[in-house]
Amino acid sequence: MAMKLLMLVIFFAIMVSVGIYARKHATSVDGYVLGGRSVGPWLTAFAYGTSYFSAVVFVGYAGQFGWKYGLASTWIGIGNAIIGSLLAWVVLGRRTKVMTQHLNSKTMPDFFGERYGSKALKITASAIVFIFLVPYTASVYNGLSRLFGMAFNIPYKYCVIGMAVFTGIYVILGGYMATAINDFIQGIIMLGGIVAVILAVLNGQGGFIQAIKTMAEIPSDVPVTMGQPGAFTSFFGPDPLNLLGVVILTSLGTWGLPQMVGKFYAIKDEKSINTGTVISTLFAIVISGGCYFLGGFGRLFDAPELHDEAGNMIFDGIIPHMLSTLPDILIGIVVVLVLSASMSTLASLVLTSSSTLTLDFLKDNVMKDMSEKKQVRTMQVMVVFFIVLSVVIAMDPPTFIAQLMGISWGALAGAFLAPFMYGLYWKGVTRAAVWASFAAGVGITVLNLFFHFIASPINAGAVAMVAGLIVVPVVSVLTPKLKKDRVDEIFACYDEKVTITKKRSLEQN
Repeated sequence: MAMKLLMLVIFFAIMVSVGIYARKHATSVDGYVLGGRSVGPWLTAFAYGTSYFSAVVFVGYAGQFGWKYGLASTWIGIGNAIIGSLLAWVVLGRRTKVMTQHLNSKTMPDFFGERYGSKALKITASAIVFIFLVPYTASVYNGLSRLFGMAFNIPYKYCVIGMAVFTGIYVILGGYMATAINDFIQGIIMLGGIVAVILAVLNGQGGFIQAIKTMAEIPSDVPVTMGQPGAFTSFFGPDPLNLLGVVILTSLGTWGLPQMVGKFYAIKDEKSINTGTVISTLFAIVISGGCYFLGGFGRLFDAPELHDEAGNMIFDGIIPHMLSTLPDILIGIVVVLVLSASMSTLASLVLTSSSTLTLDFLKDNVMKDMSEKKQVRTMQVMVVFFIVLSVVIAMDPPTFIAQLMGISWGALAGAFLAPFMYGLYWKGVTRAAVWASFAAGVGITVLNLFFHFIASPINAGAVAMVAGLIVVPVVSVLTPKLKKDRVDEIFACYDEKVTITKKRSLEQN
């Protein structure tokens, strides 16, 4: 216990020290929200990855989908790495940096307002961010409750408050730069921790080959496989179609999440994008691939205490139960690992929410003529507000909020992904098409919450994203175009001449 507590004390001390160090970068709006748009590749790549993967993934998703799909759940991690990281950086990274800097937009709602010339779009987008990010923020705490109970016997509410306080301190002090530096430190912990945990868990099952052999003998409870053994070690698992829905939501979803895309606003230069793409992809392979691979062995740890009174599996208990047999030092590493993942995601969500509310809603609408200093102070106050609000929700989450947490990715990405991506590449996107995408993304996920026309909320989120990708071009063709001169001026940013070395690009003969 002393060793585990010492690890936590050191961890929190480092986080606060980084916040104090990063104060010099948080004196302006650009510095506080985007680190002065000069963040290097390693910090940006790790900030992207650690914001992507939290306790929700490590404890909740890995346990749930590992149980349902067996070792095939590793495909989710591979999809996260290829679609959610590699392709996201390749497709969105450079153009996001160039256009948002040209438009001087600091948030995703601000981008919609400037790109499509509509203050109403900007305010509506900020409302969507607020409504769907706060419950997701609260959900980040839930993944920690069982782990802390298992490792320390500390009541859930105390770990929630402790995590919130320390995250708040370094985000308020140092803004984005403190978050990015701490994300790098937390990412290193996550990389080492997940490898150590996988090796320890498999070793406890007689090694990798023996664990596979035992898994292969478990009969499937998915109707389509008719109960034959081996489904949980097969290439695509017992339920490939629903597995595909999970891959789409958790991978393509990052393309439309403001806390993820915002990382591209802050990156430094061309070299940083190229290097960051590789680092971010490798990070996702190890962390996400490792989490789902570990979860794939969940059925080897089935126990009566993992089922409720009706006999239903309590998915959030699977990973903590798997880890409860590890040595104390490894349990301490796991707790710090999940705490790292959760605090980095929480910091990113809180910073995104506070900056969006301040810059896109309060500024020029509620509070006129806000100075640079007042904007920074307001964002710091909003950080406290969002942390307190998320803690209140996390303490006693009602059923509706719990459901809302599951659909937040679907609603946000369903609304934002298509108009953001198309808006970077295509001059023909219309204002009506953006409104249609907002309506389709939020409408599909929220209506499904009440009417359940799509059985799985995960699949509903995937449908919402695909719907936006279809709706935006169709509506754009049928509705009035934006003013050509303004659109041409926006896209002129891509044609500006730059001088680079031959190391980066070869000249034509």
